[in-house]
Amino acid sequence: MDRSLVVVGGGIGGLASALACAQAGWRVDLLEQAAEFSEFGAGIQLGPNAVRILHAWGLAPALDACAARPECLEVRDAVQGGVLAQMPLADRMEQQFGAPYLTIARADLQQALLRAVRGQPLVALHTGIRCTAYTEVPAQPGAAANRSHGSVSIQSDGRRWDAAAVVGADGIWSAVRQQLVGDAAPRFSGHLAYRAMLRQAELPAPLRLNRVRVWMGPRFHCVQYPVRGGDWLNVVVIVQGPVPRDIQSWDHGANAADLQARMVNAAPQLRALIHAIPNWRLWPLCDRPPMQSAAGHGRGRVALIGDAAHPMRPYLAQGAAMAIEDSWVLARCMPVGADVRLALGQFAAARWKRNARVQARAIRNGEIFHLHGPMALARNWSLRMLGARLLDLSWLYSGPL
Repeated sequence: MDRSLVVVGGGIGGLASALACAQAGWRVDLLEQAAEFSEFGAGIQLGPNAVRILHAWGLAPALDACAARPECLEVRDAVQGGVLAQMPLADRMEQQFGAPYLTIARADLQQALLRAVRGQPLVALHTGIRCTAYTEVPAQPGAAANRSHGSVSIQSDGRRWDAAAVVGADGIWSAVRQQLVGDAAPRFSGHLAYRAMLRQAELPAPLRLNRVRVWMGPRFHCVQYPVRGGDWLNVVVIVQGPVPRDIQSWDHGANAADLQARMVNAAPQLRALIHAIPNWRLWPLCDRPPMQSAAGHGRGRVALIGDAAHPMRPYLAQGAAMAIEDSWVLARCMPVGADVRLALGQFAAARWKRNARVQARAIRNGEIFHLHGPMALARNWSLRMLGARLLDLSWLYSGPL
């Protein structure tokens, strides 16, 4: 038991935690409530801070097989269409930070992690398991040979797993967080995300690209970039809108005509892209305020990682990366045989300020992206004058510590 962990949640964060801790020598039971491991998102961006960790875990060949290496970040005015700023990405990032900037389909990253986890003899995967509660058992005094160092138990539909610690990686609506923290539900950000992913060959040649392109417009923005080795294009359009009726349903079907109507005043090239995509999915974007203390990462023998601890808006492209960083630091703080409660406290202290900074910067970016009127003109002027200096995130990409 002193060498065992339970990870709740089989998404990117849960798989990353299981892999990192197994490589550190822990026996891991990973509990996923779905009947199989699947990912419903579209694409994600991976900065060198995340790619460096994935390479350290031995995933470089898997990433090479499915990720794209965008040549640059390009920012455009979504109404006028002009280029505001550019910054080199893949090659420059590799030279500066020791790892490239990659873009990848969420499902491809999850499958790469899943294959790596399945190759770990110390990990047992359990699907169809809905975590209902956990119980922390305090240490029991007694003779040294028989002393209990404490444990935590997870219950689910009559089954039970006992371990030295529990890692809650069960997302923004985390059941582990609900029991541990008992705070308010995640808040609706006021933004709705239309997402699509399609083969580049299905698009007219002028709409294909091998870069990350961000269109900034009044109360909306659009991001597009290649995935799946560059063969596919991921597109997300984020608009301001009312709270949906079912805020927890994160994969609504979307009417393409609704989005086209919203983009009627967009630049011709952006409008052409929107009209070229027949099918969209719609997500309400929710988050929590930036973390206020290490307590947000858990207490006792229970740790929270990823969206369970610090759900963030996607305007810094770091949601998955922060879950990967959490997993890396968790394993490094908790060698086998460590005092688990002390180790988890060190993990929380090491992570919360960085995650809070990323959360706050993501919120600020969303405000900047959606400026209108004179403020948008000032933003555009600043981007034209300062360019890559405003886009540079060395403090972020040189992490996680």
